[in-house]
Amino acid sequence: MDLDIEGNAALVTASSSGLGQASAKALAREGANVVVNGRSDESVEEGVAAVEEVATGDVVGVKADLTEKADIENLVQTTVDEFGGLDHLVTSAGGPPSGPFLDTTDEDWYDAYDLLVMSVVRTVREATEHLQAGDGGTIVNITSRSVKEAIPSLVLSNSVRMSVIGLEKTLSTELAPEVRANAVLPGPHETSRIQDLIEQGVERGEYDSYEHGLEERGKGNPLGRIGDPMELGDTVAFLSSPKSGYINGTAVPIDGGAGSSNL
Repeated sequence: MDLDIEGNAALVTASSSGLGQASAKALAREGANVVVNGRSDESVEEGVAAVEEVATGDVVGVKADLTEKADIENLVQTTVDEFGGLDHLVTSAGGPPSGPFLDTTDEDWYDAYDLLVMSVVRTVREATEHLQAGDGGTIVNITSRSVKEAIPSLVLSNSVRMSVIGLEKTLSTELAPEVRANAVLPGPHETSRIQDLIEQGVERGEYDSYEHGLEERGKGNPLGRIGDPMELGDTVAFLSSPKSGYINGTAVPIDGGAGSSNL
């Protein structure tokens, strides 16, 4: 399917690796010009190289700390300067530390809110004028399935990420019809973090091999496996395209059907 986004300008935050990188790849493969973002020069360089392998448009790397307002301002402005505008914004960020409620401090809560919520608030604020100026701007927020079902020992993610969904739903009405806003709620995908955890499990003797660990992590999922990051990336690209033109204000679980929530 041609998503009709060739030549569009897209900014994907936290896209030097993981699900953000998969989203950047999917957009770039469709011909969009993409800005890849990471927190270090090395991560940005590696992220750009990975996206360029599949890109049919231009790829530019920009280093930015998503907890720094000035960095976010520069990130958006650089995108506009490089590509002459901004059509698609995809927000992503690393997860906060795990742990039970009684082990979290005030600082943990403020740090999680700054990383997961204020990074989105500031990026959207900077991007809105440019998204509205184009022909069909989009915002896709990558959050987590934890906004629908609390995950044990992830109290920060369970609690704080829900603010992004409230923001996304509000933006879907306040910025419409010029800009559509949606979210994706990923379950486990075979990102570098999952790969590291499985490899550690192999070293501890919990799994016979990497393939065994991958199989074990997929048990209990109706599809019998965890996700390929590109499956999420392709969904993000679709939600960023005119092909999804009547989808607005929704949050799409991408978890193989593992969730138990009816809504």
